[in-house]
Amino acid sequence: MLPTNRLFSIIQILRNARFPVKAQQLADKFEVSVRTIYRDIAELQNQLVPIHGEAGVGYILKPGYEMPPLMLTANELEAVALGASWVSQRGDKHLSQSAHSLLEKIKEVVPEHLQSVILDSNLVSANFADVVEDSINMDIVREAIRQQNKLLIAYTDAKEATSHRIIWPIMVAYFNSVRLVVAWCENRHDFRHFRTDRIQKLEMLNENYAQKRQDLKAQWQIKEQIKLSKHKDNND
Repeated sequence: MLPTNRLFSIIQILRNARFPVKAQQLADKFEVSVRTIYRDIAELQNQLVPIHGEAGVGYILKPGYEMPPLMLTANELEAVALGASWVSQRGDKHLSQSAHSLLEKIKEVVPEHLQSVILDSNLVSANFADVVEDSINMDIVREAIRQQNKLLIAYTDAKEATSHRIIWPIMVAYFNSVRLVVAWCENRHDFRHFRTDRIQKLEMLNENYAQKRQDLKAQWQIKEQIKLSKHKDNND
């Protein structure tokens, strides 16, 4: 186990313990020396984690202590950095900016010994496909999804035919090059996928759609599974 992961796990063990936990118990748990556990406890105390106790007696964590929200392991930080890197390259304009600001905020709060994970990440999001620009403000779409509001759109399909639709947006799918708004379409009485670069006009209506978003999402997933199953059967 990596040292940073072990520090996190020690806090978890002490939080759940009803009695003082001895260094030997922790050493046996993580298959390290007692001396290593002493160093780990000292490191946590230096980070202002309220651990009390001493060698030979055991350690306890002050009741009510809550770990900082960004008490992350190196692997978790790398996952965040990689995901933010992908979004900064493949996300829409506003989400890309948010990915950059997220990394800046994380840099400010992670411990010094983990700074290099963010500043000098060894994981790369590599993709050479050109990103198709959105023709709309995706912030409006995401807000409509959060608020469960209907959208009025003007949509141009692959044959360049334009139609006006009222849709119930439930999620956005981000691909390497394009983005799709997944929604229930009132005009078609079914779920439809709308490429964001083909939505020419967009207006959020002051009207909530009739069903809960999670229920609609579950219905969409069932329909997609049925389509996938039929496709497999046809190819067998």
